[in-house]
Amino acid sequence: MIPPTISALLAHAADHPFLCEHLSLDLEHDVPGAAAYAHFRDIRLESAYQPIFDVSMNGMQTLWSAPDSADRFGDELGFQALTLRADGAPFDPFDTVEDDRELVALDRLARTLHAINFFGAQRHGLLFLRVHERLLKSVKYDHGQHFSSVLVSFGLNPARVVIELPSAAVAHRTFLGYLTQSYQRHGFKVAGNLPNAGHIMSVSDMARLDFLKIDGAAVLRDAMAKPLMSYANRLRIPLIFDRVATETQFDALQQYGARFVQGPLFERHASTR
Repeated sequence: MIPPTISALLAHAADHPFLCEHLSLDLEHDVPGAAAYAHFRDIRLESAYQPIFDVSMNGMQTLWSAPDSADRFGDELGFQALTLRADGAPFDPFDTVEDDRELVALDRLARTLHAINFFGAQRHGLLFLRVHERLLKSVKYDHGQHFSSVLVSFGLNPARVVIELPSAAVAHRTFLGYLTQSYQRHGFKVAGNLPNAGHIMSVSDMARLDFLKIDGAAVLRDAMAKPLMSYANRLRIPLIFDRVATETQFDALQQYGARFVQGPLFERHASTR
C-alpha cells in the first residue's frame, strides 16, 4: 500500500465541508512535503511535534555525543502534537473561544490538521493528541466516534493515535473508565495524565489505559519516582515522564529505570515541525 501524502489526505477533506473550508496546503513554500495548515477566523494554525523517546535502547548515551543521530529515538514511541500560530507561539483555543460548540469544532479541526501532517509526512510511531477537560464535558456521549470516522474516511488507522486525557479526568475513576472504554471502542489508544503520583491509585481494571503520563520534574522533586514506577509496572501500563527539562532530571529518571521521556531537553535534538 502506497503511504498517503499530505496533499492526498487534504483531498479527502472535500467530503467534510467544515474541514474543506478551513484546511489548506502551504503553497507559499513550494517544496516537496509542504505542510497543511488551518485558518480559523484571522489566525493561521500549524502543526508541531515533540518527540517521545524510548531511553531503554542500547546506545541512548549517543543522544548527547551525537545529537544528529537522535531522530531515530523518536521513532520508538511517537510524537506529541502541538498547535502553533504562524509566528511559532502556542495556540490555546480556550483563550479564544467561549462557545462550546465552536470549541468542539475547532478542536476537531486541529486534530485533523495534526493527523494529516503526521501521517502525510510518513512519520513513524504513535501520534499523541491532547484533549481538554472542557471538551470532554461538551461532548455528552460516544467520545471518539466523530474523529474515528474522519480518520477512517481518510484511510488512516485510529490505532496509531493516542488520545491523551487531562489530569482532571484521571482523578475520577468512574469517568476515567467510561472515557477510556469509549475511545478504545472507536479504535484509539488512550493515555492518562496523572496530576500527581498518588493519583495512580485511581487507575484500575475499570480503565485499562495504554499509557500513563506525569511531570518528571515534579516526581523527582517529591521523591516518588521509584514507588511510582513500581506501581505502574504492577499495572503493566507504560509510564511516560513529561516535561523533562535538564540533563540532571534525565539522568536521575534513567537511574530509577524510566523508559519513556519527553520534554524541552530533547527538542533541540529533533525537528518539531
